[in-house]
Amino acid sequence: MFGLICSLLAGLFMSLQGVFNTRLSQKIGLWETNTIVQGIAFVLTLVIMLFAGKGNIRNIGEANKLYLLGGPLGVAITLTVMCGMAKLGPTYAVSAILIAQLVSAALIEAFGLFDSDKSNFGMFKIIGAAIMLLGIIIFEWKK
Repeated sequence: MFGLICSLLAGLFMSLQGVFNTRLSQKIGLWETNTIVQGIAFVLTLVIMLFAGKGNIRNIGEANKLYLLGGPLGVAITLTVMCGMAKLGPTYAVSAILIAQLVSAALIEAFGLFDSDKSNFGMFKIIGAAIMLLGIIIFEWKK
């Protein structure tokens, strides 16, 4: 249940952040907004880590270096969400983002990529993904 709540909150936070960042970028610029929001996120995360961190940052040398791409991906996520929302509007952009996330996550699980547990991506999951895609197409249908 906690995982579901976290995932629902993530969706809410992504939508809010996308709208907030898009509106801010209309006033100060795309890269300026990304710099501000990533900078605030870094400072906030650093403070939280110093007071509540339970891990050991010194173990970074033992981690797969590929996973450090999460940093640049954070920048790319912020930029592409802002661009999508600016061009498509929040609802259509988030719909497209959800489909891309679903397909990407399914491929990662289906092939067991990046140390993920391999999952059987059978017919029911394919039908479910197709129904979601069809739902988004119907939701965005213009007469």
